[in-house]
Amino acid sequence: MTAPSTVELRRCVLAVSVLYDLDVVASPDGAVVAGQPPVQLPWAECHQALAGASPESALGRDRLARWVGQRRWLADRSLGDLAERARPVGVPVDSELHPGANWVRQRVLGGALDLGIGFVGLDPSRPDDVEVVGPELLATAEVPAAGWWPAARHYLDRMGAMAAARFIRNPKAPLRPMGDCDVVTLLGSTAFRTALCANSQGMCPVAVPMRSRGWLDLSHIDPAFAIAAAAATDPPTRGFVRPLLVTAHEVTQAPAGGRPAQIALRDRASGRPGGRPGGRSVLDR
Repeated sequence: MTAPSTVELRRCVLAVSVLYDLDVVASPDGAVVAGQPPVQLPWAECHQALAGASPESALGRDRLARWVGQRRWLADRSLGDLAERARPVGVPVDSELHPGANWVRQRVLGGALDLGIGFVGLDPSRPDDVEVVGPELLATAEVPAAGWWPAARHYLDRMGAMAAARFIRNPKAPLRPMGDCDVVTLLGSTAFRTALCANSQGMCPVAVPMRSRGWLDLSHIDPAFAIAAAAATDPPTRGFVRPLLVTAHEVTQAPAGGRPAQIALRDRASGRPGGRPGGRSVLDR
């Protein structure tokens, strides 16, 4: 693919400034993000931020805006502050927001979930959210995040154990975040997965279409629910697009295919609101 010209990158910087309300301007040598100190982005770095997208595309503008914002937030904080904010984050392998193989610190068996480092409260407008920052950007900003993984992993173990205890007390309640770990991230905890499967002969189906909620009792959920809920959720807060099979050691996503919505329409009406007849699991389809 041909590298974008300086003119195209300038237009992209201008579009990002206007459309995303970011204080960034083009200079002869690249983009400059206002603040103390100003952050200099050479044109080569702007090109890197696009990650192969065209600077004239919405995807390219979105990627550059995300890069600019995160570069500013990282520059505003000391390394000590960033180390305290480092948190574990789980990202579905097939997510469009997956930062790439170099970001991964642990792969959960089953091929559906990767774990890496994020930062809680990095975005000042969302102090409770954990922001995922790609390894290329961290390297450019000279943030040695790799060394913070053991502490982040320990945090996940503690939150997973607490979430497991909560689930054991009330196994019929929807799955919810614990601390700074959302439901997708909690599935990276062995203690949490073990608790989920304790009464299911070692394996249980789970629907986690959004990062903030999950459901185990799939026999009472319409087979199209997980897919429709994931499709209706914005990418930053989306979980897994299909139901999962979870064991104490693995997280596996159900294979793509079929037409669950069409199948549901063929079934007879259920007497339960939002329920489905027959009592079969989503994964039985």
